[in-house]
Amino acid sequence: MPLALLALAVGAFGIGTTEFVMMGLLPNVADDLHISIPTAGHLVSAYALGVVIGAPLLAAVTAKLPRRRVLIGLMALFVVGNAVSAAAPDYHWLMAARFLSGLPHGAFFGVGAVVATGLVGPERKARSVSLMFLGLTVANVVGVPVATLMGQQLGWRATFLAVSAIGLAAIAALAMLVPADHGHGENAGLRGELRALGSLPVWLALGTTVAGFGALFAAYSYVTPMLTDSAGFAEASVTLLLALFGVGATAGNLLGGRLADHSLRGTLFGGLGALVLVLLLFPVLMRAEWSAAVGVALLGMAAFTTGSPLQLMVMEKAAAAPSLASSANQAAFNLANAGGAWIGGLALAAGFGVTSPAVAGAGLAVFGIGVAAVAYAVDRVAGPEASGRLVAEHVPSTPANAPHP
Repeated sequence: MPLALLALAVGAFGIGTTEFVMMGLLPNVADDLHISIPTAGHLVSAYALGVVIGAPLLAAVTAKLPRRRVLIGLMALFVVGNAVSAAAPDYHWLMAARFLSGLPHGAFFGVGAVVATGLVGPERKARSVSLMFLGLTVANVVGVPVATLMGQQLGWRATFLAVSAIGLAAIAALAMLVPADHGHGENAGLRGELRALGSLPVWLALGTTVAGFGALFAAYSYVTPMLTDSAGFAEASVTLLLALFGVGATAGNLLGGRLADHSLRGTLFGGLGALVLVLLLFPVLMRAEWSAAVGVALLGMAAFTTGSPLQLMVMEKAAAAPSLASSANQAAFNLANAGGAWIGGLALAAGFGVTSPAVAGAGLAVFGIGVAAVAYAVDRVAGPEASGRLVAEHVPSTPANAPHP
């Protein structure tokens, strides 16, 4: 695999760290800024809002620029956002800085996925996307726990300075490893990109992402009370158990990338089916400590097996606008985060028990299978041209001076 994928993974590692570390730092931020923890929780929402707005917007306005330059610019915006977070004098400044930090998130993954698939042959496209996403999953194993510990010991501002340093390292890696002439946009302008994004197959693919990852977040958003109230873990053990989730997600991400290069649809349906099974078993798995630990790892593995197939499927269905579609898929992922947590919360509020969000998540995953089945049926009706591996046909091939796998 090309070394350029390492540069993309470094950027993904920084983004994944800053996205999830705020959840562990909420008490520290609340104490320092003299606000309540629920108020501090809005900082998580501000970041997610930045992702949803920034993903399609920045991908669209940068569509005609060389992709290496776009990636470096997005990472520079990421560095600025985290540096401003570290220096924020009050809550309102920090809120604005978190929104700014979220803006480049989706576009970076979107443009990065197009670059990654363009650096390899058609038989390795899903694997290349999974290697970029490897930085995101490893962030949950290493980056978030270390950054949280740093924030607790040195202050939360030190965490965001460290994340800014990771962003600078990513900029250096992108400048050195991503080919300079790779990915000049061949597109029909903004109207053409929006037209390509507006087709039914694209929206079905995005809907599968929302339902599939909404199933994950319906359970994962409330996994801490499941582990403490049902499985009997002490609160101090939760951080280690969440690292197990990251290990499972990393394994699932790599497995999904490898399998999707052989059968994209099969991997997608298999991953969603495994997610349904794991979520339905959660009430049983959470009855003992050992089985709860296994369940958390299996949850990460099943969910992230679908990550690369979903990203590639969205790009295939909008082959004339792969960067915009790929970025929109990241916005869909964050909508899944918010929507899944809301649905899981409804199950809890209804008094169905501490593990009920997992069962609600299983229902969402079943719905995701249904959406994916409709997408498959639409492809069958449209003919082989619609259901083929369009990325291989429309994404620019590897340039002559690019590193080869």
